[in-house]
Amino acid sequence: MENQNNNRRSFIKKAALGGLMAVSIPEILSAAMVSEGGKKNTLMKDNVILFQGDSITDSGRNKEDNSYNNARALGSGYPMLAGATLLEKYASLNLKVYNKGISGNKVYQLAERWDKDCLDLKPDVLSILIGVNDIWHKLNGQYNGTVEIYKKDYIALLERTKKALPNVKLIICEPFAVRGVKAVDDKWYPEFYDYQKAAKDIATQFGATFVPYQKIYDEAQKQAPGAYWTGDGVHPSLAGAQLMAQAWLTAIK
Repeated sequence: MENQNNNRRSFIKKAALGGLMAVSIPEILSAAMVSEGGKKNTLMKDNVILFQGDSITDSGRNKEDNSYNNARALGSGYPMLAGATLLEKYASLNLKVYNKGISGNKVYQLAERWDKDCLDLKPDVLSILIGVNDIWHKLNGQYNGTVEIYKKDYIALLERTKKALPNVKLIICEPFAVRGVKAVDDKWYPEFYDYQKAAKDIATQFGATFVPYQKIYDEAQKQAPGAYWTGDGVHPSLAGAQLMAQAWLTAIK
């Protein structure tokens, strides 16, 4: 009986502490990646890492600066934060980290500049975050796309990439939105779920690592409201950018 009472007191004590202690961000990231079956990629000496996407990846980078490992060229978002960690952690590998995201891009616009902004750089690790504009621009009347077009264009882009770079390691990032924060209203749904599913299906099809950003943002809102992580529901705040960088880094050994 005494042992049972001790166990009960221990349980109550842990439960009380749990109410005061939030789950840590690393725990959120680890749980999200494991639940999605996220695999890790091993970096090798002289590897080239390329971040591609829209404004979330662009993050205000200087597009006149075509260099690598440079804060001006990497912007102020998750590619710069993740890249800085890679360069510090793997200093002996002589990595080259590029960011070629461009604000406003949809999948077909990636394809239009793919030779110069991807294939010519010969990345060993290619990370792509694309999809939010494919629905956002449709909702505001600037684009006439569908999820079928998004999926078809994305698959064609990756087939082209694998043909030119058969050994490239792919990281497909899930397009995300924080519902109820400014730009993201009920009009996005349920259609946006189809874009997210398409991205995950494509990651599976191409054996890519999948970074489940929606799940990560959803979990993060248990610690702070959505507006803390993103100012408009799409573009990350400083905290959101760090959240994304930490999530992305879990895809690297």
